[in-house]
Amino acid sequence: MDAPGERPARGAGGAYREHVPETSRSPLALAALATVAIPGMDVIATRPPRNPGADFDVVGVLDSARRRWIVRAPRRASAGAALEAEVALLGVLGAAVDSGALRFDVPRPAGFAPLPEGGRAMVYPELLGQPLAVDRLAHGPGLAAQVGRAIASLHEIDGATLAEVGLPAYDADSYRRRRLAEVDEAAATGYVPAALLRRWEHALEDVALWRFRATPVHGDLAAEHVLVADDAVTGVLDWSDARVADPADDLAWLLSSAPEESLDSILEAYALARTETADEHLADRAVLAGELAVVRWLMHGVRVRDGQVVDEAITMLSQLADDVADAGPIGRTEPVMADWSNESSESEDEDGADEYPANHEYDADDEPGTDEYRAGHEPVTDEHASGPERSHRPGVLTGDDNETADHPELRRLRESAASPAEHPEDHAGETPAADAHALTGEEIRVGQDRPFRRGDDETPTAQLPPLT
Repeated sequence: MDAPGERPARGAGGAYREHVPETSRSPLALAALATVAIPGMDVIATRPPRNPGADFDVVGVLDSARRRWIVRAPRRASAGAALEAEVALLGVLGAAVDSGALRFDVPRPAGFAPLPEGGRAMVYPELLGQPLAVDRLAHGPGLAAQVGRAIASLHEIDGATLAEVGLPAYDADSYRRRRLAEVDEAAATGYVPAALLRRWEHALEDVALWRFRATPVHGDLAAEHVLVADDAVTGVLDWSDARVADPADDLAWLLSSAPEESLDSILEAYALARTETADEHLADRAVLAGELAVVRWLMHGVRVRDGQVVDEAITMLSQLADDVADAGPIGRTEPVMADWSNESSESEDEDGADEYPANHEYDADDEPGTDEYRAGHEPVTDEHASGPERSHRPGVLTGDDNETADHPELRRLRESAASPAEHPEDHAGETPAADAHALTGEEIRVGQDRPFRRGDDETPTAQLPPLT
């Protein structure tokens, strides 16, 4: 027999059960709580909440003085504990609003009503504004820039002040490890596509992406939590997930849902409103945070044994895997060594007249005026390029352009290579090409990837290619 409050799940292979919230109250019951929390209140109307959530029963009420209020009552004990932490935080944030440090208002608790099962419901005056319509954000100094500045004002608040009221606080590395643990936990369910796990682990194991100063963050910013009026952000709701952590978390929802043309305005306004130096990987971590939100939704379904939530998350993960299949990795990419083993045969003339021996050895320093052709150091300049058929490989010319092929320096090098034995004094003490261009600490850039340096964890093993 099913346990009280549960019934068999509709999906997820029957591994999970849908979970009915421990307590669910009607609007009239919530209105009654409001009259207890605010003595003398006379409720004349109720209305459904703008954004009902999974953890709270919420309703709007109108009193006889035409004042509007919001009532929030936790559905389970964990939500009740989160509400108590939120109440302490709202006191600090309210002071920041009054001082002008915060560019938007926050709920101001006006009263509380005890609940029969423990905990209490909170009542506060309804904030001005309507939920943000993200799809209407546009490029320019309007609402998009206001959103960026509003988020920045939160991140400018001293994190130590909020930590004093019991807000969870993480430094950069501990937060990275926390995120990695979340991915490992989700991987154990078997529901996360392997391609997504590799993508996320690549970003989480690259410590260069995780160099930031932790700031106060809302932790669950979404369009329904941001209120706007007259092209300005007027309020932000639902602070139960607030913490001191990665500022990228509060930008994730915008990077995943705002119109592309508005992102520059949002991020530029945000950066200008911050006193911290530029965080070059802020957007990378925001992309990652947006993708990991699906993981947290999956694990929420697992923990509360809600099969419908688990099924939704599995579908979302599958769609996400398809969406990023052709995308590059998050953050820094690893160097790729190209295979040029067959390139020389493709660039040779049919009669072999312009072939440059691949095993030719010479010291570029002994040949005045040939700096442009030193393999692996500088690309051929446009002055001697042969057009669209010029190789992208540094120091290599291809094609049948006669002017290029007959360049005097190349002709002299070919003549010298054709009969090295005739002039042994010209080759005495030469260093083989592979050794002459070995890594000696200078940067060697491979394609568009980051440079290698001797001493990197990923020491390159491939030799730079010989001249062809």
